[in-house]
Order: sequence, then C-alpha cells, then structure tokens
Amino acid sequence: MKEPNRILFISQEIYPYLSEETPIRLLNRQLPEYFQAHGYETRTFMPKFGDINERRNQLHEVIRLSGMNLIIEDSDHPLLIKVASIQSARIQIYFIDNDDLFHRRKGVADETGTEYADNDNRVIFYARGSIETVKKLRWTPDVVLCSGWMSALAPLYLKRAYNDEPFFANSKIVLMLDDNEYQKPFPTKFSEKLRIDGITNTDVRSIAGFPVGYEELMRLAVDYSDAIIYATPKVNQRVANYAETKGKPILAYEETEDFVAAAKRQWDFLQSLTGQNTQEND
Repeated sequence: MKEPNRILFISQEIYPYLSEETPIRLLNRQLPEYFQAHGYETRTFMPKFGDINERRNQLHEVIRLSGMNLIIEDSDHPLLIKVASIQSARIQIYFIDNDDLFHRRKGVADETGTEYADNDNRVIFYARGSIETVKKLRWTPDVVLCSGWMSALAPLYLKRAYNDEPFFANSKIVLMLDDNEYQKPFPTKFSEKLRIDGITNTDVRSIAGFPVGYEELMRLAVDYSDAIIYATPKVNQRVANYAETKGKPILAYEETEDFVAAAKRQWDFLQSLTGQNTQEND
C-alpha cells in the first residue's frame, strides 16, 4: 500500500481557537480534516496567542518537544510546544508558545487595536519554532502549506536554512494569500534579525535597509514558495501581480458555498505539484 501523502499546515489563525468564524479561520480548520479523511497524514501548527483559553480548549504542553531556545538578536527565547485536539475532526493542533512573545499577548494587536511592536520577532519565532518541531517529530512533509503573514518566513527558511535537511529536501511549499494584512511595518533591521546559518545577504536583499511592510514580506514569501493559492476573494493586488510575474502555479479563488468542492480543487492542485495521481487517494 502506498504511504499517504503528508501535508504540513503552518497557519496563523484557526477556528475555534480564535472564536470569530472568519473565512480563513474556517478554511484553516477544515482543510486538515478534509485531507486527512482522504488518506493524507497531516500536522497543523498555530501560534499560541494569549487569548486562547488553554483550559477550555484542553491544551497541554508536550515536554519532549519543548525546551529548545531560539536566539533572536542575541536573546534566548524558550520554545514551548502545546497540543490540543479537535475531537469532531480527529485532528491535532500543535501550538508554538513562548511566555514573552505569545502567552502574555493576544493576537497581533492589543485591546486598543495597536499592533505589537515585536510582531517581527514573533514572525521569526513562529516560523523557526514550527520547523524545528517538525524536525523533532521526525516527520517528512510532501507539501508545506503556509497560511497568513505570520507564516511568511517559513518558505525562506525551508528553502535556504533547512534545504539540506532530509525532512524538507523534497517538500513543495505552497503560500496561501488572504485579505488579512498588518499595518505597522517591521523595523529596518528585520532582515538582519531573521538571519540564521544558511541565510545570506543575497537571500534577503529585497527587504534589506528599509522598514518591511506587508507587501514586502509577502513578496519575499512568494520568492521562496513553489506555488500560490488565493484563499479569499480579495488579496493584496500588488502581491498578486508580483506572484503572477514569477511563473509559478497559482490557484485562483473561486466563489462557492460548497466547501467540499473548494477543498477538492485545492486537493487536485496539491496533487499536481507532487506528481501524484488524484485517484490514488479516492
């Protein structure tokens, strides 16, 4: 029997852990369930924002995966991994946590709507924490699906810093663009802060030397992705235009109230990237 394909979801927002039922949160909740039901193995990651109720959602720390320190600008940030299950879907969600960056903070902005000044550090920590945890799980994804700007550094890290890792050497990276943008640009030194072994000046020259807004960050993510999915009716048009100049496979958004049909389109799209026959998993 053929081993099921493996899909890694690195998502910024998932319902019901963030209570408002936005389209992208529902999509990030439903896709792993759909693919798992059709013979795939999945792993799903999300930041452990401070407004996620651990008791109500039954999160618990996975000690064997926690304990690594990730260094950002010479500061150690302990990585905590927590897990919860969506029983009705029979899927697990891994949460990337850190007391200073996530646990004591709500989403990407405070109660007044002011975006956190260290969101740049949180983006770095989330991408690296997710990748390092997958390594600890010794799990090799065929496809890595990145959803939301907080996952936007994962393509760069996977293609450059982790490109020699056997877990990711053959993984196809898919970027899902949506309509959720941040407004406060990251500081000018962001390109220096994200650097780790394997990331060169050339790799980040497109964002070096000036504040990094949403468009600059997502163009960088496009550069290191193998394919693009438009996950919402509206996406940043300048980012979309940039993606279309790169000649990479793009799955455009298609309006439908039938989630199964929408998921099937994404399923076929991902199968085309990995060269698999769709019928194998029917």
